Amino acid sequence: MFAIEELDRYVENGLAALNFRMEPKELYQPIEYMISIGGKHLRPELCLLTYNLFSDKIEKPILYPALALEIFHEFTLIHDDIMDQAELRRGQQTVYRKWDNNIAILSGDVMSIKAYELLANCPEHVLPQVLALFSKTAAQVCEGQQYDMNFESIPYITMEDYISMISLKTAVLIACSAKMGALIAGADEKIAQSLYEFAFDLGIAFQIHDDLLDTFGQGNIFGKKIGGDILNNKKTWLLVESFKIADNKQKEELNAIMAMGIEEGEEKIARMKQMYETLGIRESATAAIMGYYNSALEIIEKNDFNGAQKEQLKRFADKLIKRIK
Repeated sequence: MFAIEELDRYVENGLAALNFRMEPKELYQPIEYMISIGGKHLRPELCLLTYNLFSDKIEKPILYPALALEIFHEFTLIHDDIMDQAELRRGQQTVYRKWDNNIAILSGDVMSIKAYELLANCPEHVLPQVLALFSKTAAQVCEGQQYDMNFESIPYITMEDYISMISLKTAVLIACSAKMGALIAGADEKIAQSLYEFAFDLGIAFQIHDDLLDTFGQGNIFGKKIGGDILNNKKTWLLVESFKIADNKQKEELNAIMAMGIEEGEEKIARMKQMYETLGIRESATAAIMGYYNSALEIIEKNDFNGAQKEQLKRFADKLIKRIK
């Protein structure tokens, strides 16, 4: 069984080998740029990892579908940055800032098409299953993004609303990655589905952790401007939980902070962080992350995985929730 670091090198080398040096250069250079600025690569890495639980051969029929997951994810980030008006991605200018909105939209479109082209390299006998899984997931990711934008104009949402939104926007693609690797390796549906459920819970933990890092992370490490979610009144786990537990006076303060404009950005971020500290939100979020992490590991324990397989999955889970960027 390969070490996680070895699987990541397969992904990095595979991405580097993809050819986007085509014309018109305005269309393809942003794609090359987006790939070049790096990323966590957790989706293709997880796809290779679950495949590797059952097979030791990392070749084109699994590597290309794994890369498809990363290319699709990168496409969603290009478009997300336009919608969020984000300036930085991984510490570098976002694509729409470096070029413009129109180029970013078109480049993202090409990436979504390229993802399907790569996906078509999976073994013929599982291609219908893999395509159905990926297509359903791709639509769900878009649904999640729409809910995320809808929530920006809604004063309050419930924690149930939030979990439903991040399940679509984040968790399903991570879950799809796990199931896809298992299916291509020839695992049966029950095992493949248990890996989907394992990765789904990890995906929710991952997003709550991302919300936490956006407010309490280190900007030079996290790769994005700290406090972006606060500035955009994003309905993060932190904000939703704050409204859930705040008293009436604290809710008034939360509403006052959210009413502040972008021109008061630094003060807005500072006041919201102070509210989170007062309400103990950092600790509550950490507890929620660990809850989903433990739930994910319980799924693995209840299914027919051997000791080495369980250990490999736990290593990946640990990497996911202990990250600082």
